[in-house]
Amino acid sequence: MVKKKVLFDAHKDAEKAILVAVEIKHPHHGYKASEYLDELEMLAQTAGAQTLKRFVQRLDHPSSRTYVGSGKLDEIKAYVTEHKVDMVIFDDELSPSQIRNLEQEFKDIKILDRSSLILHIFAHNARTSQARWQVELAQSRYLLPRLTRMWTHLSKQKGGIGMRGPGEQEIETDRRALRNRIALLTDRLRTVEGQAQERRRGRDQKMRIALVGYTNVGKSTLMNLLTKADILAENKLFATLDTTVRKLVLPDTQGHMTECLLSDTVGFIRKLPHELIESFKSTLAEVVEADLLLHVVDASSPHFEEQMQVVKDTLKEIGAEDKPVLLVFNKVDAYHAPEDDFGEPTMTLKEFENSWIARENHPAVFVSAKNKENIQRLHSLIVDMVNELRLSRRN
Repeated sequence: MVKKKVLFDAHKDAEKAILVAVEIKHPHHGYKASEYLDELEMLAQTAGAQTLKRFVQRLDHPSSRTYVGSGKLDEIKAYVTEHKVDMVIFDDELSPSQIRNLEQEFKDIKILDRSSLILHIFAHNARTSQARWQVELAQSRYLLPRLTRMWTHLSKQKGGIGMRGPGEQEIETDRRALRNRIALLTDRLRTVEGQAQERRRGRDQKMRIALVGYTNVGKSTLMNLLTKADILAENKLFATLDTTVRKLVLPDTQGHMTECLLSDTVGFIRKLPHELIESFKSTLAEVVEADLLLHVVDASSPHFEEQMQVVKDTLKEIGAEDKPVLLVFNKVDAYHAPEDDFGEPTMTLKEFENSWIARENHPAVFVSAKNKENIQRLHSLIVDMVNELRLSRRN
């Protein structure tokens, strides 16, 4: 089991990190490293690290040996030495050979990739036994091909970001032990999933709705508002890992009460490690088996369209792409109109609500869960869609 430890030593300064990304040169794609690194920096901050600097290199493809080219690598090494950096975080998943080569270049400096950082945050936020098993299974699958470097790494360093999880257990000091652990965790989760299926079968008469969305778009806040639940809602990535199911009761236009079950699960993110999706499939079964999905989008994010696509791609990966969807644009209270080259706003909130993005994703509703704006409209749309689904079931 993943041991519960603090993310970093609160009595010491936060670990100092630098971020590294490669922008792929492509004639049909703009450079997105800046926005990707914004997200990577938020991940690092969530883990408790202090980001000192970003390094970006434009290449046709990442170096198979060290991710970045030799010149950029020398520049990064000089900065790391001068500023006593604790870790270097790369925005893509590194291969085992890339990690080995980079560790040889950087000696005792921690080398993390995006996947290992996300796995670490998940490990810190896992609160139930099921979530801890799911995270440990994902960590174990990630570590298996990287076993040699991790064991060498652990002999030099104790604790801190990227160093919690299966590697702390002496019993898992070779591949066979790790494979045995993977098999054990898989069996445990299969048993838990069997029990969850029985519970879901017992509530098959009720319509089921699942909240889905990018991480940190306000799903838990919306869940609390709709169901008067008391779910942790923080402005940080992956604050919620465990599935929460609550009763949702809404009146229709005739005053009749519409009763459903509403579930909230883990948020999605670009470049989400495949190991996590695999390990969390039992949790995501609430999404797969739902009758209706509320796809929550952060209307205030300048990257909301790409975030929407990430969610759609993930839904496809878990087999939930054909579900009826109500698009919920949240955080309209924080919406700022994008500006043109002259600093003039290009689209007001009203224009946004009538734009192609809303028309092509009909039905859509614009709300503020924080300020309880337009929630009655959301209630009405949920009731209408649930009644339509019930009618189609009867027919």
